[in-house]
Amino acid sequence: MNTPPKASPVPPATDNQPTRLCLESEKILRGQSAVEIEHAGQRYLLRVTRENKLILTK
Repeated sequence: MNTPPKASPVPPATDNQPTRLCLESEKILRGQSAVEIEHAGQRYLLRVTRENKLILTK
């Protein structure tokens, strides 16, 4: 039986590492299965897969 590799833990923020903003996906998606994100004049699609994972495509 194959076990997926464990993700390395995120190190705690230090004075040299500012804390990153963390948003719940529900706040971004607002009940939708996909949203468009505009960045630097380009449009991206953030969507939820059938396996409940997120995919960002151009």
